[in-house]
Amino acid sequence: MHRSEIFVFLPALTLAAFWLGGERELILMALGAPLLFAISGAVRRVDRPSPLPQVLDGLSLRADILASVDSILRESHVSDRTTACLVLQFDDSKRWIDQHGRAAQTEVLGRAAERICSVLRSGDVVARLEGGGFAVALAAVRRLDIETVVQVAARLQSALSAPISLNATRIYATCSIGFCLGQRAPEATGASLLNAAQIAADDALRHGPNAIRSYSIDMAATRADRDALREELEEALDEGQIKPHFQPQISTHTGAISGFEALARWYHPDKGLIPPAEFLPMIEDAGLSERLGEVILYHALTALVRWDRAGLNVPTVAVNFSSAELRNPRLAEKLKWELDRFNLAPKRLSIEVLENVVAQTDNDIIVANIAALAALGCGIDLDDFGTGNASITSIRRFAVRRIKIDRSFVTKLDEDREQQKMVAAILSMAERLGLETLAEGVETPGEHAMLAQLGCADVQGFGIARPMPVDETMAWIDRHQAKLKTIPRIGSRAR
Repeated sequence: MHRSEIFVFLPALTLAAFWLGGERELILMALGAPLLFAISGAVRRVDRPSPLPQVLDGLSLRADILASVDSILRESHVSDRTTACLVLQFDDSKRWIDQHGRAAQTEVLGRAAERICSVLRSGDVVARLEGGGFAVALAAVRRLDIETVVQVAARLQSALSAPISLNATRIYATCSIGFCLGQRAPEATGASLLNAAQIAADDALRHGPNAIRSYSIDMAATRADRDALREELEEALDEGQIKPHFQPQISTHTGAISGFEALARWYHPDKGLIPPAEFLPMIEDAGLSERLGEVILYHALTALVRWDRAGLNVPTVAVNFSSAELRNPRLAEKLKWELDRFNLAPKRLSIEVLENVVAQTDNDIIVANIAALAALGCGIDLDDFGTGNASITSIRRFAVRRIKIDRSFVTKLDEDREQQKMVAAILSMAERLGLETLAEGVETPGEHAMLAQLGCADVQGFGIARPMPVDETMAWIDRHQAKLKTIPRIGSRAR
């Protein structure tokens, strides 16, 4: 009997107390009974476990969906019915959090849950997963094939495609979906089926947005390899196998060293030196970009201190910052702490940001971070300029100090008249905007000379020197300084 139903009998109980005990018992019953009911109800409310904060109202828990699938799979050989499990992962959920906060993410997930439930059958089970996605277990049916589940997945994506209004902002949420049929699960258990769907969802997310993937054994092997690789990369970062080589940047006007760029290299204990093109994408896929950035920054600042102590004039060191690092709300504070720890002025550090990050980002945190780093005194270099369609407005918005002309414009510059026109236009624009310039990928004396004649301030590339370990930079600097005393400068237009 529900607690509220007991109050129906309160008048009868009061009357019985009067007949049995008189007026005193009547008063005690009339005053005491409601109080006792209220106290008991309060105790029950306190003792009742409250739902977990991360579980949206109306949705099942992971344990519920596993129990539902376990039940179907156990009876499948008798009932001839089967099921499938789908996992939905949002393609750009990190951007919601960066731009609008956790509360907004919860609101978006709540709206998404309503839409998901609206297109499923009453027997289907929906559960929210810990990472911000959803799992769906389809009700048992006699016939279920890949095509049918793909149609269900497409219907779910369609339901989520309409914009979600949030605080006068329209958010477009897209999701990638992975699924596994009950008969294709590695084991006939709910946990195995859900894990297989999660593996497929991870693969879909990497190929998103709005991708749909069906689980296969190859995916499990690929994930195992990726997990092993992540462990190997983490070990490499922890044990100092990954560290920077330094490539010099020199002035076309004087030939003096204007700085070095720190470029990551992996000294694998068995495979030897692994090129960055092979392991940097793996670093990003493994979510280790920030960890790599910390390692490279530490070694770069350490190198500056070593050059200073050796009496070598190296004005700056440049470090590449990934978009993952630039999304850290405490980046400027963290960087200032590192510079103070090494007793280095912020102007000694150049932050290299890819042009496509500047051209494509609408992330307020990235904009604020770059502005904060510029205000701190660090130089902001726009890397690979000419490949990412950055506008003049975005260049000014991000307080860019120097543009690095991409090597695609530099190759054969001394032989290609059209290339020369393009580079001349870039340099003219930079001069009018008050920006410094550096050309990367310089490989021949002819390219070097043409850049100097066109007015590019600094150059970098194999034609000057290949990236080298910090220990080798000492001898290279000595040789370069000695060479400057015997070789006349290439010359440039007056500045």
